[in-house]
Amino acid sequence: MSTRPQTLTFDTSTSRANPTPQPMKRLTVPRIRQRKGGEPLVMLTAYTVRMAQLLDPHCDMLLVGDSLGQVIYGLPHTVAVTMEMMAAHGAAVVRGSYHAAVIVDMPFGSYEASPELAFANAAHLLKETGAAAVKIEGGRVLAPTVEFLTSRGIPVMAHVGLTPQAVNILGGYGVRGKSPEEAKSIVEDAVAMSEAGAFSMVIEGVLEPIAIEITNKIACPTIGIGASAQCDGQVLVTEDMLGLFDRVPKFVKKFGNMGASVEDAVREYASGVRDRSFPGPDQLYQPA
Repeated sequence: MSTRPQTLTFDTSTSRANPTPQPMKRLTVPRIRQRKGGEPLVMLTAYTVRMAQLLDPHCDMLLVGDSLGQVIYGLPHTVAVTMEMMAAHGAAVVRGSYHAAVIVDMPFGSYEASPELAFANAAHLLKETGAAAVKIEGGRVLAPTVEFLTSRGIPVMAHVGLTPQAVNILGGYGVRGKSPEEAKSIVEDAVAMSEAGAFSMVIEGVLEPIAIEITNKIACPTIGIGASAQCDGQVLVTEDMLGLFDRVPKFVKKFGNMGASVEDAVREYASGVRDRSFPGPDQLYQPA
């Protein structure tokens, strides 16, 4: 049976003092785990309050991805993203949502050195944001860290395959798993992270048979991005799927053309300013 709540009309104020509309309740980590093999999970990225408000009624999870480094800040990659960035944007997304579980990326350098460092930083992010879980990129070498976190009350979403934080090692963002050896390694990474206690797993940029094998082999739900429709769910960068960027990865389908719509609106505004038709009578205050 579907766990998606009824569509409701509710106050979109971002104040957490406002009561959560009933019967709408935020999706929990255990309920996400229970969706393995069931109704596909819908996840999109969100970095701001307003985008979270728009996405929340339609998504099971909102990912505050370190992709904000490129999407919001214009950075060349995600490596330069900081804890402060993730905390600020994560808190904004939590304030703007009621239904979806909010997952926050652990930025590069915040978890690799030791399980203890990972716990301190993950705990900080959850305290600062109110998010449900954190996401960690990597495979077998980080399985002990995932076990350390989950055994101490911090839910972890894993991320295998193409891991953008490792761009300097990988040499780019190309598809992973082309060789039998690499394909085997990715599957082993996924199994290790699942067995360590990850409640779900992003599989990015791999050959489809690898994603299908992982989905069939591990206990937690898989979330595909450039992987397979047979995964237990899907995620995309929202700005990519809305058509706000001209150049997008191969695995992106543009479900909108918002870039052109924004340009049209700005062009009309600029024209109105230049010919003095804006502001007009409806936008001005006149003496009584």
